[in-house]
Amino acid sequence: MEIIHVSAECYPVAKAGGLGDVVGALPKYQCKAGDIAKVVMPMYRTKFLYENEWDVDFKGSANLGNWYFDFTVIKERTNKLGFDLYLVDINGLLDRQKIYGYDDDAERFTAFQIAVVNWISNWEHRPDIVHCHDHHTALIPFMMQYCYAYQFLANVPTVLTIHNGQYQGWMGWNKSTYIPSWDLWKRGMLDWAGNINPLASGVKCAGKVTTVSWSYMEELRVSANGLEQLFEYEKGKCIGILNGIDNEVWDPSTDTYLDHHFSIKSVTKGKEKNKEILCEQFDLDASKPLFVFIGRLVGEKAAEILPDAIKTAIFNTQGNASFLILGSGDTSVEWAFQQMAGEFKGIFNAVIGYDEKLSHKMYAGADFLLMPSRVEPCGLNQMYAMRYGTVPIVRSTGGLKDTVLDMGDFEGYGIRFDQATVHDIDYSIGRGVSVYQDKKHMEWMRKKMMSIDHSWEGTVNQYKEVYLSLK
Repeated sequence: MEIIHVSAECYPVAKAGGLGDVVGALPKYQCKAGDIAKVVMPMYRTKFLYENEWDVDFKGSANLGNWYFDFTVIKERTNKLGFDLYLVDINGLLDRQKIYGYDDDAERFTAFQIAVVNWISNWEHRPDIVHCHDHHTALIPFMMQYCYAYQFLANVPTVLTIHNGQYQGWMGWNKSTYIPSWDLWKRGMLDWAGNINPLASGVKCAGKVTTVSWSYMEELRVSANGLEQLFEYEKGKCIGILNGIDNEVWDPSTDTYLDHHFSIKSVTKGKEKNKEILCEQFDLDASKPLFVFIGRLVGEKAAEILPDAIKTAIFNTQGNASFLILGSGDTSVEWAFQQMAGEFKGIFNAVIGYDEKLSHKMYAGADFLLMPSRVEPCGLNQMYAMRYGTVPIVRSTGGLKDTVLDMGDFEGYGIRFDQATVHDIDYSIGRGVSVYQDKKHMEWMRKKMMSIDHSWEGTVNQYKEVYLSLK
């Protein structure tokens, strides 16, 4: 099958979160399984763009309302990511360094989608599947079916994967002219609550809708930022497929970012060596259990309660635990962590920003990973942590609920709690400190986690079944 993935992100080209990781891995493993998977995304001005070689694949032009624009599609020359990678360039819209956060994001991503559909409609053949990811590409199923210029693609099956349903790409109806001439009788396929809602349109128009975990699929029917009724109505074509992780990138026995490699058999000594280096770098005591947080400092991750929760845990454990933070986001949370680094020297430290190499070192050297997320459609960090023998401490939501079994349950290997509160996080840290003292139990938990297969191979087969159901 020829599968075209359309996305705003793809690691290592441009990544802001889990979406980038998924789109950077899923196509690679689909190609390994014998299919032809391709990725098309905007041509942001990133390091990856300038460090690789490209060929021009297509030049075209289109309209965004009254604005006429030219676009260029380029292809990465060497297939270095394991799949064909295409970038769409539109001067004035996509030629920027950041992925999101601009006032004209609605125009940027609508023009991107128009260019993609225009490009595919000029092929001499039709792809087997067009697979869209999140709201930035969710207007494509509508365009393929109801825009007059693209009727050549009307019978091509489409799949929409929702990585985060909180973001939906709302636009006022005054921007309806952005979409190339379309069947006005299909206005209802764009509308939700009086606005154009790209995500809602994608749910209505795509042949199948997937989410990135089983529990998140259920949660969207009761909490979807206004789309609950839609997900309930369309539940017959919706399916949860748990994300995988790239075991070639995330492998403690070969990870080039690590100073000491280890496997399941050598996990205890291997983690000790990595922990010693990490704690020396950040002035922490390697004899104490090390708790880390890696991620965005935003409300979805319950980041604003972490400073108080960690302070409470420091006092309640009488300083018998160490904490290390890697992340950025809410400036007030960043400031609080910076203050704590000075207040709790030798116990707490923080790096504001993101560092891929450091994140790998933290997964390898930490004993516990904190993930108190309010919303976590799938979550990859807990899977990375388990791959490196680090116990995830997670809130029971979305993919965290599906992938982490509490140590109080039969053969449980993680720590779960119910509410994103200071009390629940503090209590869970206390449980971690207690189990850390039981070296044999900790070693068993580490080996149990590392033996779980979260690779992409099984996930690829599930997507193949979805694709075949549309043929």
